[in-house]
Amino acid sequence: MSTAAETLEATAATPLDVGIREHIATLTLNRPAVGNTIDLPLARALLAAVIRCDHDAAIRCVVLTGNGRLFCGGGDIGGFAAAGEAASSYISEVAGILHMAISRLMRMPKPLLVLVNGPAAGAGASLAICGDVVLAARSAHFTAAYGNVGLTSDGGMSWLLPRLVGLRKAQEIILTNRRIQAEEAERIGLVTRVVDDAEIDAEGRAQALRLCAAATGAIGAARALLLESYGAGLETQLEREARSMAAAAGGAEFREGIAAFLARRKPEFEKEVS
Repeated sequence: MSTAAETLEATAATPLDVGIREHIATLTLNRPAVGNTIDLPLARALLAAVIRCDHDAAIRCVVLTGNGRLFCGGGDIGGFAAAGEAASSYISEVAGILHMAISRLMRMPKPLLVLVNGPAAGAGASLAICGDVVLAARSAHFTAAYGNVGLTSDGGMSWLLPRLVGLRKAQEIILTNRRIQAEEAERIGLVTRVVDDAEIDAEGRAQALRLCAAATGAIGAARALLLESYGAGLETQLEREARSMAAAAGGAEFREGIAAFLARRKPEFEKEVS
């Protein structure tokens, strides 16, 4: 696996475009003709790309977005229908692979930026909200959509939504399928910030560069602490924080941060992989 600072591996024929530039990996859902809906090849491609991002030390930030008008319309209903009597096992396989990818995205030791370039529904909405920073285009909207086809939520939606917006609002979003426009999504904490459609790429690039230049080792540890906090008591979490901070204090990022502070200069955390 290459760890070069700049590579480009995107072709129009692939269900997922993977571009790596300046230590930033951009994963672009690439089935625009069908709303970037998730079928088995896309789920497999996403898992493979996320595993690479997780393990490539040269990648300091991961960006997830979509190609075309939609971010992601959820599962490929046409594929579900084509599976016929085997729909249950087919959906189980697609969801299982997608869930492995989402777990990796949320647990990898580097920040995840999601650029929601358009509408997101079903599992697409789950992908849209799983980032550390989520920028939504003003034209974006979010719909659970599962009830419309007689399915229950996937992609971690039943776990993420209550933590982001509270149980009562999560019940409304999932059970009534009410569409959440971008401005409301920002107001209730579903996304970090709304930006104009024409500015999302530039703003996303600027945000990715800021994350890339940050202390990504510390960010990775902070991500783990946040995920672990929901199932932990106060004293358990205090112990985890103390151990995590002590471990960070033994690393190069801490030494660079302290040296920069004392020298009154900007820290250069990314120089370790330049």
